[in-house]
Amino acid sequence: MGNQGSSYEGVRIASTSSIEIDFYYQGTRCRERLKLEPTPANLKKAARHRAAVISSIDAGTFDYQVTFPRSKNARKFMRQDKLDNYLRQWLNTKRPSLKASTIKTYETIIERLLIPEMGHLLLGEVTRPLVRNWLASLTCGNKRLSNILMVLRSALSDAMHDELLDTNPLQGWHYRLKEAPGPKKGPDPFTREEQAAILAATRPDVRPLFQFAFWTGLRPSEYIALEWGDIDWHRMEITVNKSITTAAKGEAEDTKTSAGRRTVALLPPAAEALKRQKQYTMLHPSGRIFLWPRSQKVFSGDSDIREKLWRPAVIRSGVRYRTLYQTRHTFGSMMLSAGEPLAWVSTQMGHRDVVFTARTYAQWIPNTSPELGLRAVEMFSNGQL
Repeated sequence: MGNQGSSYEGVRIASTSSIEIDFYYQGTRCRERLKLEPTPANLKKAARHRAAVISSIDAGTFDYQVTFPRSKNARKFMRQDKLDNYLRQWLNTKRPSLKASTIKTYETIIERLLIPEMGHLLLGEVTRPLVRNWLASLTCGNKRLSNILMVLRSALSDAMHDELLDTNPLQGWHYRLKEAPGPKKGPDPFTREEQAAILAATRPDVRPLFQFAFWTGLRPSEYIALEWGDIDWHRMEITVNKSITTAAKGEAEDTKTSAGRRTVALLPPAAEALKRQKQYTMLHPSGRIFLWPRSQKVFSGDSDIREKLWRPAVIRSGVRYRTLYQTRHTFGSMMLSAGEPLAWVSTQMGHRDVVFTARTYAQWIPNTSPELGLRAVEMFSNGQL
């Protein structure tokens, strides 16, 4: 019975259990099967269904995915969905696999930047020249531009893999502005004298926090998430496996990277800081080591520490101001300057690899000893000199 026509235009018998209708949508001829036995009554029903489809297409109200949810064509025409709808749906699919702080960043970029600028466009209308011109009009630094582009590129990449787009116009493409030299970035560590001055200018109930930061190299988001149970006093080690960011609203999340999950040596100055901290938080029900000194509430992120505890202490000390994160760089530079093994320092700091550590702290790695290389000469020269 298959492949037989019918007396209705655009309706044909496809098999003993289905009827096929065809119509044009967005300039494309579409064929869809209806699970109907091709009886005269059902052929008439299929014709009415086709007429309703054509009518809704003419009225601009046709939704392919709703009308034919299992159709391959539905996925094909979803690419004509508006960018705003797609970005919001895409973000929802990402929520289970991303940290709350990352979702918050993505959401801000999508709702405040991408959707207001190009949310009205169809997915297929997003082009590289359009994005380039828009990015060039923004008044922000390259890091922010990179984050914006990364979100849009990632969303369009998923749309391509889901067969909603043939290609991703932003794949492999990056955009950077020419920036004039700005303030020094990267490590700007505190000297031994500066550390002492800052600690002396810090309240006694806050001092252990900063001393611990100087002597562990932990990220602020990591040490404010630490609990007393993370300290192994027998092995003199710290287990780092969580972090707290402002976006997470005080809830502990996984560390920034997989390398961030690590065991850190509890050096004597850090251990001393913890012993002094015990009197303030050891019995607190949260188990957290560091809390707001007076309210005894948990920290919701490092921004308040930076502005309400760190900045006042540094200003009081008279030391040139640097950010709270420089306590981490201070640890890295101290360890390498003292000749500690590069691989060990890299592991302590939770870096992704030794190359990153070496590049970041190159100027603090000793390389001026007159004996460098002589041990190898002695072992391998075989008396050739």
